[in-house]
Amino acid sequence: MKTDAFVDTSGFYALLVSKDDGHARAAAILREAAKRRSGFVTTDYVLDESATLLRARGYGHLVDQVFDIVFGSTACRLVWMDPAQFARTRRFFTKHDDHDWSFTDCFSFQVMKELRLTKALTKDAHFREAGYEPLLV
Repeated sequence: MKTDAFVDTSGFYALLVSKDDGHARAAAILREAAKRRSGFVTTDYVLDESATLLRARGYGHLVDQVFDIVFGSTACRLVWMDPAQFARTRRFFTKHDDHDWSFTDCFSFQVMKELRLTKALTKDAHFREAGYEPLLV
């Protein structure tokens, strides 16, 4: 299976919250990827952020869906932070202290670089700053 894009927190939020202004676009991207039998990648840090964001914005009832999407799908690969990845992300985060990127963003950028991904299902303009294509901006 070919991997098309990275899924960020705002991508999961747009997929799950029908009132989100990116919902229709995110759903269309997911349908098109399914037709092409393409997959997605995310991280445990993004899942953490996604669950927290859903709960904070009053959509806690959708938290299980984000976990079900990732753990129940053969099309979505989950990358877990390990000590070596943490060290690389820490160096990247510190090196780029001139940006207001979160540590989670930096982990996402490191994963995308390692997997040679150029697109992200996200509304986060930080991905563009880092040289990637945010699909929901």
